Order: sequence, then C-alpha cells, then structure tokens
Amino acid sequence: MLSNTLVTNEIKNAAGTEEEFERLSMSERTSEFARVGEVPSYPHRLKIAHQEIGSGVNKRRRSNVTFDKTVAGQVDTTQPMKCRFSLTADIPVGNMSSNSLPNDVAANLSSFFASLGASTTILYDGTGNGTSTLVKGTL
Repeated sequence: MLSNTLVTNEIKNAAGTEEEFERLSMSERTSEFARVGEVPSYPHRLKIAHQEIGSGVNKRRRSNVTFDKTVAGQVDTTQPMKCRFSLTADIPVGNMSSNSLPNDVAANLSSFFASLGASTTILYDGTGNGTSTLVKGTL
C-alpha cells in the first residue's frame, strides 16, 4: 500500500522537482491524493482505482491512475482550465505466475512516454516521444 504522504521524489513535475501529495480519501479499491499546498480553487489530484472482473484463469484486474491539475487560463485568466492524464492497466491476474508480463508492458509505456528512444535518460519534462504525441495530437 502507498504511504499516506507521497514524498522523497515519488512524483516529480516537468522540471524534475519533487511534488508531494497527501491522501485525501480511501475506500476498498480507490484512493485520492491532493498536492500538498494546493490552492483549493486550483486542485491538483492523483486518483488510483482498481477493479477485478472474471474468475479463475479469466480473472483480470483493471487499474487506473489519473492526474488532474487545474490552473488559471493562459488566454482568459478568469477561466480555470483542467488537464488530465490517465493510465489504465488491464492485467490477466488469473493466468499469471509472475509479474514479468505487466512489468515488461509497463516498461514499454514508461520508455515511450519518458524517453526519446536511443536515450537511456528518463525525461521528466514531458517531452518523451509518447507524451509529445499526446500533447501535440500527432500520430
């Protein structure tokens, strides 16, 4: 289980600077965190949710991690704007004996979003190939 306060570089911003989040709520399969020091009218949230479906070898776990951040508009500063990034995993937990498959697929996704390919450096600035594709709307 995650700590109630996410610190020590667990979450970084585009500058590579640590951002701390504190748990707001938790139920059986969901949890919500708020950025420490957020302005109430501009929430910055992390949400995690899990759902299991099926049974036996057909059992799957669908998990979602979402970051939402609201800031003042850049054109109309009186209009708040929200940006959301979400990641969903669909893992065949009923037919696995190790985590190698989801770990490999997670590594594929992480490298696509946080690197430029040949580089072995992780980019926290949101300029990896996959992130750039989403941000710019390119294919």
